[in-house]
Amino acid sequence: MSNSLLSPPISLPRLTVLFPPLFTQSSAPFLDNRCQNLQRLPHGKPSFAFLVCNFASKENFTKRVGFEAASRVVKVSSSNFSDGSVEEEAEQEEVEDKEEEVKITETSASVLPEKWDVLGLGQAMVDFSGIVDDEFLRKLGLEKGTRKVVNHEERGKVLRAMDGCSYKAAAGGSLSNSLVALARLGGGGGWSVGGPTLNVAMAGSVGSDPLGGFYRQKLRRANVSFLSPPVSDGTTGTVIVLTTPDAQRTMLAYQGTSSTVSYDPSLANIISKTSILVVEGYLFELPDTIKTITQACKDARKSGALVAVTASDVTCIERHYDEFWEIVENYADIVFANSDEARALCHFSSDESPVSVTRYLSHFVPLISVTDGPRGSYIGVKGEAVYIPPSPCVPTDTCGAGDAYASGILYGILRGMSNLKGIGTLASRVASVVVGQQGTRLRVQDAARLVESFVFHGDSSVLRSDVGSDHISSL
Repeated sequence: MSNSLLSPPISLPRLTVLFPPLFTQSSAPFLDNRCQNLQRLPHGKPSFAFLVCNFASKENFTKRVGFEAASRVVKVSSSNFSDGSVEEEAEQEEVEDKEEEVKITETSASVLPEKWDVLGLGQAMVDFSGIVDDEFLRKLGLEKGTRKVVNHEERGKVLRAMDGCSYKAAAGGSLSNSLVALARLGGGGGWSVGGPTLNVAMAGSVGSDPLGGFYRQKLRRANVSFLSPPVSDGTTGTVIVLTTPDAQRTMLAYQGTSSTVSYDPSLANIISKTSILVVEGYLFELPDTIKTITQACKDARKSGALVAVTASDVTCIERHYDEFWEIVENYADIVFANSDEARALCHFSSDESPVSVTRYLSHFVPLISVTDGPRGSYIGVKGEAVYIPPSPCVPTDTCGAGDAYASGILYGILRGMSNLKGIGTLASRVASVVVGQQGTRLRVQDAARLVESFVFHGDSSVLRSDVGSDHISSL
């Protein structure tokens, strides 16, 4: 990390051209002299004092995983494995697939849009999610509420232990959850209420195995284009999400091919046509991807795109602290974090309040979003924090709540909103819908109802940029 006190100033013209309501000339003193009253420690850390197994063969697949239990929601049988198909029996997803398939065509050079509203760069992982009890976790020696990277054999052990349990598969990962929700809010279900349909895409790494095909297909059906070609002979990464009755989730990640995300001319060309690049924090866990992240952010800034970074995980931040700050300090326009992740970014103690953390980070990033579970959330700009009350709901599964919240923030920005309270309220409502259901994805019909409620049913102030006292430009 650079020893300089300040990162390069954000280019005001770049932000103004993309989103005129968001950053006005009154923001210039802050943007051009960001944090010059704050100092950094010599080692570059903020100072508060101044402020699925190897699927290469059918034998390996059935031996290690044993997916043929009749009670499972997702099945891969010997017959359909041979031709590379994955059979899913989740009725809700099948219904949504049919709703969304109206506007689907195979991704090809001839049908790609000229401009992408959002491009996500992240880990492409197939999620296996299910409900378990505390005893299940104890028997496997798993600590509840944690995220752990597992190897080939450990993943097989857990999946075999789940034999007889009901669970479902999805084209998962934190980033893809946000992108699918954004695409659905943006009219990706074949309807358009809040404005033009948003073009949403993802780049990452999947193998040429059946799960890789499953991942690409599911994203495509959700109107999120997966633009990276499959890695020949590669294995697609998976995440096992175990949710206990108290709504806490324990995650086990097997990286597979997703551990390699290369930067090539094709990705560079896509980034040059992108309005917002979202970088998933989990990528910092991967050995060589920091080079890809850095080059992607550099090119995004050159082309005038905004750069958003998701903090993703406390342990990930702790292990790669300097790398995180290198990107956040020099390139990020938006950072998404929960309160624990935000504290980790600041090296603050656990008793530090979310509002103080939000204010602090907002000196380094033009817009910081900090969620605090059922207590609400904060949006920080220019040393100030706007509190967003939680939207009421009965929690069923907290997995995907932060992902959904991030999609709401991005949606508000892309629709030209500048009212911080309105952006946060929209994001909070999106998150509450996901928390109140089983599963991490915002459903098509729920996305339609949310946007319709903002536009037609008395909540139009949420989508207006000229009302309210919590404007970005007035803080």
